Amino acid sequence: MNSQLIIPLVLYLAAVFGVALYTRRFQGKGNFLTEYLVGGRSMGGFVLAMTLAATYASASTFIGGPGAAYKMGLGWVLLAMIQLPAAWLTLGVLGKKFAIESRRHNALTLNDILYARYQNKGVVIFASLSLLLAFFGTMVVQFVGGARLLQTVTGLSYTHGLMLFAITVGLYTTIGGFRAVVMTDTIQGIMMIIGTIALLVGIVHTGGSVGALVTKLHDIDPALVSPYGPNHFLSQPFMLSFWILVCFGVIGLPHAAVRCMSYKDSRSLHKGMVISTIMVALLMFGMHLAGALGRAIVPNIASPDQIMPTLMVTVLPPAVAGIFLAGPMAAIMSTIDSQLIQASATLLKDLYINYINPKIAEGEAAETKLPKLSLWVTAIFSALVFVAAMNPPNMIIWLNLLAFGSLQAVFLWPLVLGLYWEKASATGAFASMVIGLTTYLALSLGKPDMGGMHAIVPTLIIGLIAFIIGSYARPNKPKLAQAN
Repeated sequence: MNSQLIIPLVLYLAAVFGVALYTRRFQGKGNFLTEYLVGGRSMGGFVLAMTLAATYASASTFIGGPGAAYKMGLGWVLLAMIQLPAAWLTLGVLGKKFAIESRRHNALTLNDILYARYQNKGVVIFASLSLLLAFFGTMVVQFVGGARLLQTVTGLSYTHGLMLFAITVGLYTTIGGFRAVVMTDTIQGIMMIIGTIALLVGIVHTGGSVGALVTKLHDIDPALVSPYGPNHFLSQPFMLSFWILVCFGVIGLPHAAVRCMSYKDSRSLHKGMVISTIMVALLMFGMHLAGALGRAIVPNIASPDQIMPTLMVTVLPPAVAGIFLAGPMAAIMSTIDSQLIQASATLLKDLYINYINPKIAEGEAAETKLPKLSLWVTAIFSALVFVAAMNPPNMIIWLNLLAFGSLQAVFLWPLVLGLYWEKASATGAFASMVIGLTTYLALSLGKPDMGGMHAIVPTLIIGLIAFIIGSYARPNKPKLAQAN
């Protein structure tokens, strides 16, 4: 085990813990749930941008996506760039209305917004269970990505790397809550950009030039420099529908949408839109290009998901590789801590407090009971994900995309139409959720021939139709006043 790799990693993890401990002091001020779940709604523009972009960038961005680019070539880099406006769309569509309505109803979670709009427990319970199931899958992906990264770079066994990663993320999320998550996301976002640039420079330096690397890719397989990839896997219908999955549909991701409830003012929103878009562009282009060009340097590798950590130790000096190991680690940690805090919020606030034991949130005793309960909820959920991650899939990107699409199938239309369509009803929302999720899972797992189109496109079309039919068949009076 190389100490030059381990020491910077230990220092980075210590800094993360330091931030979590610093943010804990805010939990004694005001309402515990408001501070723990939405950070007191106090995010500025830069922090909003960094936490949104860092949350969006995940194990798929630093491990799974570059692994796919390694296998598919430069065409996958082109495909990855359609994610460019994801953060801008999320803040633009949800940002202002979400902030207004969450403050009006004192909503602390996504499901609080859904209940305020539809006044239906069935909608909230189904949404909560769907969120927990999908987050379980995506968190397994992040745990696997973090463990594989540590395994390849540091020489730790997969199990030991998994334990280190799980304990670190679980502890600092539990200690600091939402404020710790967004502050560490800011640090992690900066590390991602630095790590991306450093790795690209190292790859080009090792390969001689970009032209030489592309020529070598062509020598390995001419399809690697084609927009369509080997066997024309990246067809035009797939590329266009993939944009729906990884860009437009991101509006419906709970851990991204909750950021729209937590910023300070309109100026912060506008600043966040610009900075987050720039950051997403740099990360997506840099990491996927590194994965594609990496095949020219390391042409044979056991698992495509190992290409990024392998490149780090191949093209960078050990001390530098240790420092910039924080880049992909930051991407993975910033996603899983956001999902973990939202999963905890769903279990604690949306299910336990709202439907099982409402009295626990009342009176002065709540400020002592709720922190302890939140700790147990977060720890138990983390432990379950850890157990599931003990037997990882070969390429984590496909599991991530399955969970990704499932969240969109459930949440996109109830969120967007609930904010913008006056006639949206609980029946329409519930029908869209159930039919959308069923359709997506059936198409994704059954794999019927759809001419290269991704399953998310017919899923969202069918979900939209179900929403409209349900709303007209059984209308109800809207509960949220429409914002100007």
